Amino acid sequence: MVQTAGFTRRRLYVGVIYALWAAIAGALGLPALAYLFFPPKARRENEWVDLGDVSRLAPDSPVEMTFRHNRVDGWKVTSEKSGAWVVRATGGAVTAFGPQCTHLGCAYHWEEGKGEFICPCHNSVFGMDGRVISGPAPRPLDRYESRMNGSHLMLGRLIQPERKS
Repeated sequence: MVQTAGFTRRRLYVGVIYALWAAIAGALGLPALAYLFFPPKARRENEWVDLGDVSRLAPDSPVEMTFRHNRVDGWKVTSEKSGAWVVRATGGAVTAFGPQCTHLGCAYHWEEGKGEFICPCHNSVFGMDGRVISGPAPRPLDRYESRMNGSHLMLGRLIQPERKS
């Protein structure tokens, strides 16, 4: 039997199948490699959120205020509702505390009669300045970076104070 060294229908089909496999591998593999080796650029700039006008807050009377901020998770941007306890001191200085207890992250509240922040879950008690008065909380309340823009309070990132021994 004589074999012809040339282009056959069988070779054409095999070549087309290999080309299809290569196209599928490229279509699936290139985005996967891009995802692994070139993650999205994380935003390094600190986003400041306008909490609102604090000029009418009564001195030494904490108020819980809510705001919305964007959270970036990879390529997904989610708008989240968050809160802060805002304290305006007699001298005019304004402090914003994170809304979670530093023990296990429970929500705490302001007890007007006692003049303290109280976490009802595990009985942690905090002063108006955020320091731990009693309870299992290991550190003072977390504070937001804050700055004033006229009479509006701007909040930055949440800062965890150092644990005192």
